[in-house]
Amino acid sequence: MLPILLLALALQGGERDIAIDERLAADAGLGVGDRVVLAGSPQGGGDTVRIGAIVRRGADPAEIARAEYRVRMHLTHLQALIGYGDRVDRFAIATTDRDVIADALRRINDAAFGFRAHRSADIAVETSRTFQVVSRFHRAIGVITVLASAIFLLCIMLLKVEERRRDVAALRLLGVSRRTVLGAIVLEASLIALLGSGIGAALGGAMSWLVNTHYQGVYRTPLRFAIVTPEILAVSIGLSLVLGVVAGAIVGARLVRTPPLALFGR
Repeated sequence: MLPILLLALALQGGERDIAIDERLAADAGLGVGDRVVLAGSPQGGGDTVRIGAIVRRGADPAEIARAEYRVRMHLTHLQALIGYGDRVDRFAIATTDRDVIADALRRINDAAFGFRAHRSADIAVETSRTFQVVSRFHRAIGVITVLASAIFLLCIMLLKVEERRRDVAALRLLGVSRRTVLGAIVLEASLIALLGSGIGAALGGAMSWLVNTHYQGVYRTPLRFAIVTPEILAVSIGLSLVLGVVAGAIVGARLVRTPPLALFGR
């Protein structure tokens, strides 16, 4: 039996009702208005309560690996159910001004011995170490991919230029300047790079959709595991243009420095 995480809502009075998360509702076949028995232990007696709401899970990376159900109830009901008295294991405090967080932490930690206050951002960082490692790993893969793409683009340009040695030689003999030939080669390389970046963006969007569809179904979470943002597209297109210009300039400079007759093989 999976553990149940109980979250208290500081509400008083009214009908005994609870809110459950959508994962528990789906697995147990429950809906709004159903009545269930809620107990602190399997052997103890419980209270009959009504399901008043079904709560959707948030996109929190820290909750992905947790196979636990979540039930929300009134604070007084929780106290009576678990017999914990006026004690709590942890509680959250929201501030309206970020400038007072440091002072609030100091005052809470100095109030008594035996508990410790932490920033919510620090807790999020500690619980997201795995995702940070994965992010660095993806960044390294991205750098390797960019380098490999640059080499591949340079090889393509070398092959295409080698096929056009006679055409370039004819243009040079007709009086076309070196600058014009070099500009045409750079422009062609840039267009090839842009075409490749467009295909890569479309492929990345399709793969992101497949990854999100699969893992959101597996973990039953709205969290997106792969995203293609405008910033990523801007960086990829910018890198493609730079690599295209550099590759075209390297190959073109090598070609225009060669005498036309040498390009004809004479």
